[in-house]
Amino acid sequence: MARDDRQKDPEELTHFGFDSVAVSEKASRVADVFHSVAGRYDLMNDLMSLGTHRVMKQMAANATRARQGHAVLDLAGGTGDLTRILSDYVGDEGLVCLCDINGSMLAEGRDRLLDKGIINNVSFLQADGEKLPFPPETFNSVIIGFGLRNFTSKETALRAILACLKPGGRLVVLEFSRPRNDLLRGAYEKFSGLWPKVGKAVTGDETSYRYLVESIQMHPDQETLGQMMEDAGFTRVSFENVLNGIVAIHQGMKPRPAP
Repeated sequence: MARDDRQKDPEELTHFGFDSVAVSEKASRVADVFHSVAGRYDLMNDLMSLGTHRVMKQMAANATRARQGHAVLDLAGGTGDLTRILSDYVGDEGLVCLCDINGSMLAEGRDRLLDKGIINNVSFLQADGEKLPFPPETFNSVIIGFGLRNFTSKETALRAILACLKPGGRLVVLEFSRPRNDLLRGAYEKFSGLWPKVGKAVTGDETSYRYLVESIQMHPDQETLGQMMEDAGFTRVSFENVLNGIVAIHQGMKPRPAP
């Protein structure tokens, strides 16, 4: 019998911060990061953004155009800041689903929302954003706040989001991006370079915050992410820079069927 000298193809690699890891490993590596930081995630966000992340989240929530009776998916919603805002927008007749792949972050978000009495129009689901378990055309809008950069395949996630949106539904992505001004970019890189040390002082975890800084630098710039949304099937794609592009709010719509 002839010997088969064929070798298996090496597993495809993706980035984990500045490191290259097997695609099959990234989700668990990211999970370890957020298990570690869940308890003080919001405190660190306040420190790293000097409190501005709350204003940005309000802007992103407004961009969903959610209103009474709507169904909204807060994907990679973590500790529930956006769900809290959107629950007011959709009212008692609407629903906000807080979805996160990480059980520690989801539990933190659920507990905080329940402590605030936000119960009647929210639901909680632990699920992979690249394999969303919703029927087609479930949501009026989907929002991702500072989470898309952690997905293993952003392209897969964008297609999954498109499928669960209603025709005319809107995706809003709030994410770190590229400052347009060179001086600001340099100053911001120096400032963000301090985050791992602050993370160590506040949470005892320097490594996780080093990954978070690196993941920001590896995330696509504004135009690239916009093109990825168009390639996934979204129309009327646009973005708004915040703080000169340190953060950007991207929007795209699911096309309506032709009459």
